[in-house]
Amino acid sequence: MRARRHHVYLVPGVFGFTNLGELRYFAHVLDVLRVRSRVLGVPAELHVVRTHPTASLPRRAVRVLETIAATMGRDGPVHLIGHSSGGLDVRLLLAPGVSLPSDASVERVAGRVRTAVTVATPHHGTPLASFFTSLLGQRLLRLLSLSTVYALRFGRLPIAVLVKLGAILARLDNRVGLNSRLLDQLFGQLLADFSPTRRGAVESLFGEVSRDQALLAQLTPEGMDVFNATARNRPGVRYGSVVTRGRAPGVGSTFAAGFDPSAQASHAVYQTLYRLASLPPSRLPALAPAQARRLRRAYGTLPGAAPSDGIVPTRSQPWGDVIHAAQADHLDVIGHFREDATAPRHVDWLTSGSGFDVERFEAVWADVARWVFRPGT
Repeated sequence: MRARRHHVYLVPGVFGFTNLGELRYFAHVLDVLRVRSRVLGVPAELHVVRTHPTASLPRRAVRVLETIAATMGRDGPVHLIGHSSGGLDVRLLLAPGVSLPSDASVERVAGRVRTAVTVATPHHGTPLASFFTSLLGQRLLRLLSLSTVYALRFGRLPIAVLVKLGAILARLDNRVGLNSRLLDQLFGQLLADFSPTRRGAVESLFGEVSRDQALLAQLTPEGMDVFNATARNRPGVRYGSVVTRGRAPGVGSTFAAGFDPSAQASHAVYQTLYRLASLPPSRLPALAPAQARRLRRAYGTLPGAAPSDGIVPTRSQPWGDVIHAAQADHLDVIGHFREDATAPRHVDWLTSGSGFDVERFEAVWADVARWVFRPGT
């Protein structure tokens, strides 16, 4: 008897650049999942969803719904894996009774889903979203997102841009001398290095961003309170999460980042983002006993309000089973860390000093594959 083919859908987070040619958001994740599915003897078809970069969660969930409806075929289990806000797209699509503006049948699609995995997802929001909803924050988020695309394309950011970006972030507390003109100048400097064709694709991406930024307000802790009150888990679907905790900035993390000037400038960016992503103690989410045990086992102690992966508070991330808890920053866990020995190479721009490497990356996704494809799924 031939084994059923499983359909796995990967959903990117904010600014998911799956439409920028060779700059593939999930490139390394796809490689590992292909290998692990073969090792486990599970025939699997992998799909990457092209979502709207910063549109509202309902609009993004519609894109997930319509992608699955068009490609899942007539049989076989469906599995959803969402990184960052992509995990919220997955949860919304699966929420019982959800009404989405699409002709595709939610129940037809959701009825085939067996597992939902969220990776570094802000289930209880991230304070960074509150900052990025301001005019200055929107300009800075645009620059940070282009910086990620640039690093993946060229290997690293120009040191002059990193130094200026680090200086900007260092002044965020008082905002003295900060203005959108400087951020726009740095954006233009990076964009000018792309080929005309690639520049057009990047400009198109950010044009879409400028037209719809509803997602940012929804990712605040207050916005997620509303989301969680209505987006219940779907019976019959197993929910699991990958949790990330970046290294707390300090002397140790600075030393671990290395002595390369570019790495140190990138680490200065990480330090500020880490601080901004800390939850107020009054908003610390409760944990199920099994979740708390898993986090203590991974980190040696239960993370409080301060730890984050540089983007999302660690305590905001558990949902359902904690499949894996990694010492990693927000981009490490999807393969964007520095490693020159592999092909294609891993590239990083957010230098956290976490020590994340290929072995740890493969361990994360091996655990995910075992959990998703476990017998009986």
